[in-house]
Amino acid sequence: MRLICPFNHDWQFAPADACDEQFSIVTLPHTNKLFTRLSVDNADYQFVSTYRKRFTLPESATGKRIFLDFDGAMLVSTVYINGALIGTHKGGFTPFSFDITAFVTAGNNVVTVYVDATEDKSVPPYGGQVDYLTFGGLYREITLRIVDPCHVVSVFPRPLNVLTAPGLEADIRLAQWHRDVRAEVMLTDGAGQVIAVHEQAVPADAFTVTFPALTGIALWLLDQPELYTLTVTLKQGGELLDQVMTRFGFRHAEFCDDGKFYLNGEPLKLFGLNRHQTYPYIGAAAPQRLQALDADILKHELGCNIVRTSHYAQSPHFLNRCDEIGLLVFEELAGWQHIGDAMWKQLALDDLQAMIERDRHHPSIILWGVRINESPDDDDFYQHTNALARALDPTRQTGGVRTFLQSHFLEDVFTLNDFPPGLQTPRVRPHLVTEFVGHMFPTKTWDHEERRIEHALHHARKHSLQFGHADVAGAIGWCAFDYHTHKEFGSGDRICYHGVMDMYRLPKMAAYFYRSQKAPTDEIVLYAATNWTMGDRNGGGNNPLVVFSNCDEIEVWIGEEYQGRFRPDVDHYPHLPHPPFTVRWSEPYNPWGTPFHDLTVRGYLNGTVAAEQKIHAAHVPAALRVLTHTDHLRADGADMARIAVQVIDKYGNVLPYQTRVVRFTLEGDADLIAANPLVLLGGQGACFVRSRRTSSQVVVHVETDDLAPVDVVLQISE
Repeated sequence: MRLICPFNHDWQFAPADACDEQFSIVTLPHTNKLFTRLSVDNADYQFVSTYRKRFTLPESATGKRIFLDFDGAMLVSTVYINGALIGTHKGGFTPFSFDITAFVTAGNNVVTVYVDATEDKSVPPYGGQVDYLTFGGLYREITLRIVDPCHVVSVFPRPLNVLTAPGLEADIRLAQWHRDVRAEVMLTDGAGQVIAVHEQAVPADAFTVTFPALTGIALWLLDQPELYTLTVTLKQGGELLDQVMTRFGFRHAEFCDDGKFYLNGEPLKLFGLNRHQTYPYIGAAAPQRLQALDADILKHELGCNIVRTSHYAQSPHFLNRCDEIGLLVFEELAGWQHIGDAMWKQLALDDLQAMIERDRHHPSIILWGVRINESPDDDDFYQHTNALARALDPTRQTGGVRTFLQSHFLEDVFTLNDFPPGLQTPRVRPHLVTEFVGHMFPTKTWDHEERRIEHALHHARKHSLQFGHADVAGAIGWCAFDYHTHKEFGSGDRICYHGVMDMYRLPKMAAYFYRSQKAPTDEIVLYAATNWTMGDRNGGGNNPLVVFSNCDEIEVWIGEEYQGRFRPDVDHYPHLPHPPFTVRWSEPYNPWGTPFHDLTVRGYLNGTVAAEQKIHAAHVPAALRVLTHTDHLRADGADMARIAVQVIDKYGNVLPYQTRVVRFTLEGDADLIAANPLVLLGGQGACFVRSRRTSSQVVVHVETDDLAPVDVVLQISE
């Protein structure tokens, strides 16, 4: 019987090949260095780390095959067991495994992994300059897999005819096939109810099982993402050999020649953002909870229906959450503008294969990216990547992100990074915009108000254009979150401020544009895009006032003076589901030398007040707002909570020019990961709390000099 052992605890780590006393005990996922929030130098992670772990095999391992499965390590990993070289893997974003059966003993064993985080030009994404950082270490999880010599290698469930007569094919591949092995293949729904069972003798090491007609199948939808499980069980003479469970969904996703994207036969405009996998302090070493939080933010807070995993395969935890909440995914192979030599290309092909074989069961994934992001044409190479993707997964289409309309179209979808104003439309369909705005308009949370508003409106204009163009399947903005980068890019602190949120996943004004496109039945959104000051714009005043909302109408009051009722600005944003409101006064409200009053905005739905926002004219800090997305952590040594801190006025609005020094004190058995003290930029910031391996109550005390302190309580349990 298959035994999967988490292999993340009690690793010894040193940033070089060191003597015993120089090692520290760490838990995976692990970054080879904790980093500052600003001005991260990529040279700081470019070294060879040593990871070492002692382990004993269970008695049940006798006669079995034993594998070490890595979810990902950055960038080149060399593995030894008991001093013997097992192998080397090049590449940081996709999984890899080593068969260690012949090298382990029944007693004590030692695995040593040398992880070289040097930006090696022979390994994708390197070779040229890269606009993101590849923080080093064993930054994803590892498992010890113990299986019978005859075991399941892969299961690929392929739904059939989901819109007419749902059925299912499953491609199953085995290792070391035996003639007398039988397979049971069982389909269950999300509640565990058995839908269908098939049993047969296994004819070969690769075979296909078909369920030609299934009744009562629920489709995977964005608002009801129904998931099913296919369980493959192998038996020999009544003895259980292996069992593998694969989660998937029944859905039909297709980009069609009419230019539209269809999900389950219904046209759907794609509306989304790109995502980098990195965070402040911890680089890319984010555990399951933070990975899932990013998916939740994209779907539930920002209202996206698609995310692009720029520019590499991302965590299985992130993709699993996309499956669970109904967030579509465009996943692409690793790289950035550069195409290397033949050996480099082979590594890219290996990366593509590993990504597809790992992820092709995810119903959220609708498109494979088979070009190196923004690279020149290379027809021979890209014919190979397309052919490989189509052979490994004939159920999904391919795209390849380019920056020029004249690019040779070898894929199924013309995917284009479209940064100029307006909307570039190629002569071919289907067409998907995969980046826009981004570096054309980098924006900080503490920038001049006019810039922050214009940043949001850049996103609004592009999406209005794409919603109004029948030949464009959708648009994915650059990008969701700010990120660290190389000195050749970004601002003077080596951060790309391209996100609609900052690195902590806290909103800029542009985030509220995305949020305002949600249906009012999901959330009523009302956000006046202003600090409501007199001297924050060129020339002073607040004319026009931009409001992001999904309400039908708004009313505006200044103090007790009624300014009028306003409709969405369909003249400038004619195709958005919910255009912004642009409030222009015939007599600009610019009361120099007169009292300045609070702003009140009320949103109406169907003639009834549905939301209200007030902004305090005095801009006086009233409180620290401290938020956590969870009040419970697992005592696994890896789980993390983000604790967000904001300076707010008496109505709850963030004050972006209130620069405060915040101090954190942690009580309990956990680790604080933060700049401490922390300077809030844009009126907000965050710290992280990481669990240890003991149950505990943790209190995070947050204080600043002039506002009441706030405590956050977290329960940590096994």
